[in-house]
Order: sequence, then structure tokens, then C-alpha cells
Amino acid sequence: MSRLVHESKPLQNNDNLQNNQSPFRSRADLPSWLDKQDLSETDLPYIHSLLSISFKDWQEDVEGFPWVSGTIVLLHPDGTSIAMQHNDEGQVHPFAWRADTLGATAANTALETCRPALMRAEEHTSPALKAFDSLAVPVFTRTTGIPCALLACLLPAGTAEAGDLKLLQAASLHFRGCMYRRFENMFVGGLLRDQKMNEREERRREILFEVIRRLNAHIDVENVLSEVLDSLEQMYPICKADLFLSQDYSSQNKKVQPLAFHLNDMDLCKLAFVDGQIREDLSGGRHQVALPLSGKQGVYGVLRLNLPENQFDEADIRFLNMLAAAAGASFEKAKLHEQANIMIGELRLINEITQRLNRSLKLSDTMQFASAELLKIFKADYSLILQYNVKLGRFVVLSSNVPALHGQTYTTDSGFSGVLWTTKEPIILSDYDSATPVRSQLMDLTHSRSLLASPMLLNGDLIGCVLLTKREANHFSYDNYKLLHVLSAHLGLAMSNASLHAEVRRMVITDNLTGLFARHHLNERIGRKQMRDNLGSLIVVDIDHFKQINDTHGHQVGDDILTQVSNIIRTSIRDTDIAARWGGEELAIYLPLLGLEQTQSIAERIRQRVQEETNPSVTVSCGISAWRSSDEKVSVESLFYKADMALYEAKHQGRNRIVTG
Repeated sequence: MSRLVHESKPLQNNDNLQNNQSPFRSRADLPSWLDKQDLSETDLPYIHSLLSISFKDWQEDVEGFPWVSGTIVLLHPDGTSIAMQHNDEGQVHPFAWRADTLGATAANTALETCRPALMRAEEHTSPALKAFDSLAVPVFTRTTGIPCALLACLLPAGTAEAGDLKLLQAASLHFRGCMYRRFENMFVGGLLRDQKMNEREERRREILFEVIRRLNAHIDVENVLSEVLDSLEQMYPICKADLFLSQDYSSQNKKVQPLAFHLNDMDLCKLAFVDGQIREDLSGGRHQVALPLSGKQGVYGVLRLNLPENQFDEADIRFLNMLAAAAGASFEKAKLHEQANIMIGELRLINEITQRLNRSLKLSDTMQFASAELLKIFKADYSLILQYNVKLGRFVVLSSNVPALHGQTYTTDSGFSGVLWTTKEPIILSDYDSATPVRSQLMDLTHSRSLLASPMLLNGDLIGCVLLTKREANHFSYDNYKLLHVLSAHLGLAMSNASLHAEVRRMVITDNLTGLFARHHLNERIGRKQMRDNLGSLIVVDIDHFKQINDTHGHQVGDDILTQVSNIIRTSIRDTDIAARWGGEELAIYLPLLGLEQTQSIAERIRQRVQEETNPSVTVSCGISAWRSSDEKVSVESLFYKADMALYEAKHQGRNRIVTG
């Protein structure tokens, strides 16, 4: 029974009970077990409010009845005055105080004897009561017979009669009826509230189960967020719900906002996010609740609810806490699924790009392909790929879709390539206009604002770098930052492979001593030229008396002479001409699309320069041959045969001369 009495305060807010309206139409409707419910001694300390409201019910029921003319007071068994009724106009009696402080009274006697009592004025020990006769009747519980209250009355001295005591007894029985009517309403009301609470709790569990089922059915982050907000809107229409997520996720849902701790109204959300615990604020006539969206790996955001005060009870808070926990777990699952898909996509992309990069070992083609792919992947406007040239000690532009940058070189302390050279760490810049750490020719030429850059490393050494830009600010994300960092490693490897392949090929087709092409490469190039061109010429150069130079000055000087002559030839011909070491001291030059007259002029220039510029001075003899598409026999062998015969004739005529075959 104690539980029901403790709930007397909530019952006072119930209109039906306050108006003394029973959920049953008559006592005949009451269940039989209700008559057996009663107060116990343990309930007595908590029944003050029950006695008070029952006394008001009694007053309303007996209004106009000719009671005794004195003051009727309702007392608790502990002596506390609960309420009183003045039947004489405006008179205030000492029963407004605690009865146990007044000495001997009829109330004390009635409590001790559990019987009605009448005490004359002269029997009172308190001077305050010497002018009154006192009457008291205990009110007993209906089944246990425990005194649960007393009705007492004060009358002028010498006026109390036995009839007055009988009237007071009748009043106590009437009061007890009012009290048990209120008690039954309270008891039944408590049961009804429990039933409603159980039904509501069951409904909450059903809703929570259904929401969790729907949440678990989603593997898309946006769907999870929408499901949480829609469910709250359906369950609590008067509630304003906002979802704040950490900065690493942006949503298209207008109710989902970034978690910004610097804003004034975010203190509650900040506390919930930091400690992962539910937070409440009841100030300003509103009830705010901040619920962390937590997963196993951390807190992802905060769900904030704002509604009128006293709209949520503890069961609602528990329900919302479980909903937020389920939402956090579902968000984490969807986020991990999304990240897994992104990772799988990135791995496929990396694998595809790596395969395509390795298909070509030509450095320029490889970097042009890489530049085009990077522009598509990152939706960038401009790209720039640089290679660090060890011999120059500078960065060289390999590929770019900015024409003004073709062929440019940069020092290791200029622009963002200089930053990459120093830090060897990727760069992400949101807005070049508002934050310009260094001046950049790429950014200035293209009027770009967003930048993403990454070094290309090989064994810890920087061999190049890649830069991507966008005209709009805040274009690149940290996911882009991480992806470019991975891709740049593969680009660096592709650049290294292409450079090594080019170097190996250069070594294969180049003579180590002279730096000119090897004989087999010259033969291949002439053969390809003869398939496309309609004419060409060949000069075969032989250093006169080369054996004598070796014998006189030594092979080291002979090698130096050979190098000097090769350099003279290289600086005397066009970039499209092909110079090679034919064998020993013989060198050969193929001149595409040149006839005999022009070839003779070039051969003469070479002969004169060799004679004038070599040290020790040497001379050369030259044999020239030419071909046209109209000739009967056009081949590399025939061309060399004619030039070799002409060279033989030049030597036979005394050397240091030119002969045309």
C-alpha cells in the first residue's frame, strides 16, 4: 500500500481524482478485491495529503448540516493538525498548532484509548484551553482497525454534551467514508496509471524494435540519418530535432548540420559529444536533451531535442537513449560499409591505373596519361607533373594542361614544389586567395583557389611531384588527399620505371665514349626514314692517321681526339640529323631530306672545324652518298656502300678532303 500513498502527489494533478470522480459508475461496479485493500502502519507517515483532500471532500458533502458550533479539527496520529472547519465565525483556536504540545486534551486521550473522549475545561493542563471543552473521536481503518486520524472539536467551557460527542462520531464515520472513497480512487487511479505506463512502455518497445529493424535494413548513411529524424518526428510531433555530426561528414539533409563547438548554443551538445553521456537542460521554460550517437569506434555526432518543459518523462529519456544508441550503431555500420566500398573502388582504380601506367615505358606518354586520369578522378581543372632532374638540380615539367608551363623548370625552393621538397608531405589548400603560404605560378596563371599536391617518393627520396588545382574554393576533400597520396606512390614508381627504361635504352643505342648513337640504332633509323621520306644523305667521317696518334700519344689521347671530333659533329648538325659511331675511328651522319649539295656544305664545315679546333690537331676524310625514292635500289646497305667507297677514294687522294659517291 505504501507505493500508492507515495504517488499521492501525481494523483493531485489528475483532474478526475481531484474532482473525486471514480473510474467506476457506482460501488456495485467495484471489484470485490478492492474492499480488502487498506492502510497499514507503514503507510501512516505518508497519508497527510490523503487526509487533507479527504477532509475537503467531507466538507463539501456536509455543507449546511447543523454541526456543533465549535471548531472541528482533523489531526494526524502523530499530533499534526491537518485541517480544520470553523463553525463559529472567524474564531481561531489552538488546534491550529500541534496537539501534542498542548498537554492533556481529549485528542491525546482518544489516541491512547482508541475510544471517543470528552474533556472538560478544568481538566486541561494548558492555560490556552482553560476556556474550552474538548471532544475527540479516532478514525479507524476499515479492516485493520488502526487509528489513522482523529476528529477533534473545541466548545466553550461547560457547553459540551454527550450529544455533541455522538455528532462528532457520526462525522468521523462520514469522514472515513470520504477518505476510503478517495483512497479507492487513488488505488484504482494508480493501477490505471500503471496500466497506461505499461501500455505506453510496450508501445515504445514496439516502436523501438521497428525503428531498429528499419535502421539495420539500411546500409546507406543518408538513409540512416533520415530514418532517425523521421521516426522522432512521428513519435514526438511537438519536438524540434536537430542532428549534429562531426566535421568529417556532410549530409544533404537540411536537419543535419556540422557539430560546431564555437557556437553559443552548442554547449550541451559539446558535453554530450565529449563524454558520450546524455545531457539535459530545463532552463528558459524549455526541455533540451542532447543524445550522443555512439558506436564501438567512437561518438559520431549528437542528436538534440528541443520541446516545451515537462513533456518528457524518465521512460521517454530511456527510450530516446536507446534510439540514439541504435542510430549510432547503424550509422557506424553504414559508414564502415561506405568506407569499404570507397576503399574497394580506390583499390580497383589504383590497380587499373597502375596496369595502364605500366603498359607504356615511354616517360612522356606515361605522364600524359597520368595527368589526364588525375583530372578525371579528382574533377580538377588543371594538373602539373614535375620530375626532379638530378643533373640540373631542378624540377622539370613533364606534363601539364597549362601550355604556358611546358618546358619550364623550377628550383627546389620555389612554389609548392619547394614546400613538397622540404616536407615530403602532401598538401591540401582550401582557398589560395585567403591563405597564400607561398606564391605559385600554377595558381596565379590559372586563377585557381583549391590545391591538392603530393610528392612522388622512391626509397625515401623525392623524384617528382604532382599538383592538381580547381578554380573553386574548398573543392578537395581529405579523402582526395589520402587517395592522391597513394596514387602518387604508384606514379613515382611508374616515373622511375620509365626513366630507368629510357636510360637503359639510351645506353643500348648510345656509344659510351662519344655519346653518339650506336651503329645498329643508326641502321634502324635510316631504314625507317627510307620508308617515309623521299630522299636523304649520308656522311661517313674517318679520322686521318688515327693509329699513328694512338701510337704517338697513347690511347687516352686517341679517345680524347675521338670525343672532340664527335662533339664537333654534334654541334654542326640539326636536331633531326642522326650521328653515330660507325666503328673504330669512323663516324657516320644521316641527314634526312637533304640533297648532295647541302650535305657537302655540312661535311665541309665539319672538316674545317676539326682541323682548326682539335688538340692535338687532326684532320678527317669524308665520303658522301645520297638516295632518292626514284632510285632503282634503295637500302641502308647500298647507301653505306656508296659512302664507304667515296671515303676510300678520299683517303686514296691524300686525306683531309671530301668525296661524293
